[in-house]
Amino acid sequence: MRTLLLGVIVAGIAGAASAQTKPATTPTPGSASVKTQLQSLHYGNVRDLRRGPDGQWTGKATQNGVEKTVTIGAKGTVTAR
Repeated sequence: MRTLLLGVIVAGIAGAASAQTKPATTPTPGSASVKTQLQSLHYGNVRDLRRGPDGQWTGKATQNGVEKTVTIGAKGTVTAR
C-alpha cells in the first residue's frame, strides 16, 4: 500500500514539474501563412520561401503563368519582380 501511495505521489510531482517547464510560445507567422497569403492573391506554385534577417520573406511564385520572385514585407505587403 505504501509503495502504491508513494508511486502516485511521485507521478503527481513529476507531472506538475513538467507542466511548469513548458515554454510559453506565441504563434509567429511562418512560411505556411505566407504561402496562404500569396495564394489568396492568386499566386500559385509558391516555393523556396525564406525569411531574411529583416523579417521579410522571399520566394518564387507563379501568377498568370509567369514565374516571379516575390517579397513579403514584415507588414504583409507583397512585391513581385
